Amino acid sequence: MRRYSWGAGVVLCLPLLALGCSVSSSPTGSPRAAEVTAPEPAALVGPTDRAGIEAAKPDWIEEIVLARPDAEVASRLLDVEPAEVVVYLGTWCSDSRRELSRLWRVLDDLPGPPPFALRYVAVDRDMREPRELLAGVDLRYVPTFVVEREGRELGRVIEVAPSGIEGDLLDLLLGRTTGWITARDDMPASAAAGDPDG
Repeated sequence: MRRYSWGAGVVLCLPLLALGCSVSSSPTGSPRAAEVTAPEPAALVGPTDRAGIEAAKPDWIEEIVLARPDAEVASRLLDVEPAEVVVYLGTWCSDSRRELSRLWRVLDDLPGPPPFALRYVAVDRDMREPRELLAGVDLRYVPTFVVEREGRELGRVIEVAPSGIEGDLLDLLLGRTTGWITARDDMPASAAAGDPDG
């Protein structure tokens, strides 16, 4: 079980030049605090895992700690039939950060592993790469959580989970809902899987 806790800490910026930091002087001529101007890391593209995403985007870890999923609903994820959830995400995307952080908090709080496998595919900003893993997916927004069982898509949660990712995944995994689930108002929320026009 993965747990994070936050305490008081000190961050040093040494050596300043190596990190792209700059030191400026106060009006009295003494040095002031440095500002870190490290470049934005390149977005992940391709198959990845949680550790890879957290390494590339350590600020997502704080979001995990702050997430407040519905614990009762989340606990029912342990009772679903085996399945696979393929998560298409962008490390450049705030919606991916929010939804994945909430999902990871759900998984961290469960007393054991859920009966579904998670597979992560990071995409570029144009959602065209990695081409070989996006063929036939009809990816429109990220994150998209595609729920599959025995090679057949049961449905997907797209960009914003209206009932929280734990609730919407539970509905798909139990078969209470099929098709596309989204809070976007420019997409049909109940379209049949693979048929965006309903």
